[in-house]
Parts: sequence; C-alpha cells; structure tokens
Amino acid sequence: MPDPTLCRLFVGTSGYSYGEWIDAGFYPEGTHSSNMLDMYTQTFGATELNYTWYQMPKAPAIERMCKKVPASFRFAAKLTRTLTHEIHQTAWQKEVLLYRQGIAPVLESGRLLCILIQLPPYFDRTIPHRNYLAALLDELGGLPLAVEFRHRSWVNDKVFFELERRNITLVSVDEPNLPDLFPALDIITNPKLFYIRFHGKNAKGWQSGNMQQQFNYCYSPRELELWANRIEQSMVPNAAAGCIFFNNHVRGQAPKNALNLIQILGKKGLFTPPKHS
Repeated sequence: MPDPTLCRLFVGTSGYSYGEWIDAGFYPEGTHSSNMLDMYTQTFGATELNYTWYQMPKAPAIERMCKKVPASFRFAAKLTRTLTHEIHQTAWQKEVLLYRQGIAPVLESGRLLCILIQLPPYFDRTIPHRNYLAALLDELGGLPLAVEFRHRSWVNDKVFFELERRNITLVSVDEPNLPDLFPALDIITNPKLFYIRFHGKNAKGWQSGNMQQQFNYCYSPRELELWANRIEQSMVPNAAAGCIFFNNHVRGQAPKNALNLIQILGKKGLFTPPKHS
C-alpha cells in the first residue's frame, strides 16, 4: 500500500454556490448563498473557483474568502474567460496583470493550488494558438499553472515535453468520448501537482449546447473505482500533490461523486480528511 503522506490529495467540486444543491440535500433547506462556502468547507478541503472564469477576481473579495476558510483549505482558480475564450488581442497582457492583482491574496496566503487555464474545444493546435498559449504562459510566469485542453490535436509529445519543461500541470479530463475532444490521460508533466477534472460522460448533453445537460451525469461506483486505480498506480507515485474536482454539478451530483471517490481513495489509504483549523 502506498504511503499517503508522499502525495497529498485534495478532492472537491468545481464551484460550491449552487441553489440546486439545497434541493439535492447537500445544503440544508434555507441556506443562503453567502453561507455556502462555510458549509462546503465542513465536507471538503478544496474547491475550484468557478466565478473567476466569468469575471475578473477582485483582491478584496478574494481576501475575504481566504479569511472565511480553515487554514488547511485550498483553492484552484480558473483563469478569466477573456484570456481563454474571448481573447482581446490588443489588451490581453493588461488582463493578465489585473488577474494577478485580483488573485494575489490567495497566493500570498499559501492557499493556492494552481491557476487553471481552461481552453475551449475550438482552441486547436494551430500556429496562432500555439504562439498565443506560449505567450500567455510566459506572462503568467511564477504562478503555479495547470492547462486543460479540450481539443484532441494537443495530444502530442512535444506539447507534453514543453509543459514538463515549464513545470506546468497537464489536466486529466474525464469527459464524453467524442471525436475531437481531448482524451482522459494520466500523464504527469509537473512533479509538484497532478490535476483531474470530471465533467461527466453525457455525450448527447455535451453536444446540446445546454450547460445543464452538458454536465448532467452521475458517475457509477465502478467508474470511480477504475479512476481510483489509475490515480493509485499512475499519478500518486509521480507527484507531490493532486487535486481532483467534479464539474458535474447538476442535481448535486458533483458533491455526491466527490464523496464517493473520497471513500474509495480512503479505503486504499490514499486520502486522509483534512484537519479543520
């Protein structure tokens, strides 16, 4: 059995503020959104900040968030969509500076696992996209980074080598098996951290364009067991830490599956619940 102290695992969900999680029973009836983070930290030791993709983070709000969580709690934060999905060719370096300033409190508090660069499915491996990504990684230098590709064209040893050279984490994505989507890999490019995102396998929903349908999926115990085996055999031995987030938020399936996986990893001796302090 591997020594769990050699690789610290953080398991949680992508975002935590969902009204539908009240109906699903994860949050008590009548829970206000302002209290959801506090309740979330009673169950999980990390979260992926979703809202930083929709809007530029502001340092005062991030600082307040850091003060609300236990010392052991950790955040991953999505890079804002204006740097990944709605790129302004003349202003993106300024956007990077604003993002750095906004996210600074979580970095300075020691609670930042990494910045997630989530690229869209249409961001394929063309020369302009390669050049932009290289420049973006340069501008974000000094921050812990993880890159999530959605297009299959990025499956290339040269890409993996470059990420490894830069000590940037390649995100392992579990998503529908569709022709152009990036496959689920367990390649470690950064010995400090591996990163897994579970989007669900709803192929019909993924193609619908409806976000509620896209992430409407509940993982079976067998699917999670198979992933736990991959984590145990291919990932834990090769990284100092790992973060695992479930993005199948519809109907409270994400926290349910995260708890399922924690239980499986715990039985393998790979996961120890964080001590709240």
